[in-house]
Amino acid sequence: MEFPGTLHYTKDHEWIKVEGNIATVGITEFAQHELGDIVYVDIPAVGKKLAANEIFGSVEAVKTVSDLYLPVSGTITEMNGDLEATPENVNKDPYGAGWMIKMELSDPSEVDGLLSAAAYKELVG
Repeated sequence: MEFPGTLHYTKDHEWIKVEGNIATVGITEFAQHELGDIVYVDIPAVGKKLAANEIFGSVEAVKTVSDLYLPVSGTITEMNGDLEATPENVNKDPYGAGWMIKMELSDPSEVDGLLSAAAYKELVG
């Protein structure tokens, strides 16, 4: 499995890519593999300011529905609209076309508390 070194990770299997004060968030290759075929992505929190570890949405797979947790605090500014028509992008390209949200960070230093690629790889074995 792939865990890009340019990203940070959570124990809940989300990844985050920070560019200035804006971050892109999605679920990891491990998470999408464990969930199976993604059939629906629901992100009702666009425009809301949330704290780290709050639920910002959910993904529905053939077998289950799983909550999505915000890696750091901030305001969700955008949802990946392509996922409405093609939720399978999360399975095909979890770190690219399968991204889920963009957000404005409240406290960029929170990113320092997340897992590195090596630490996440160790977590999932």
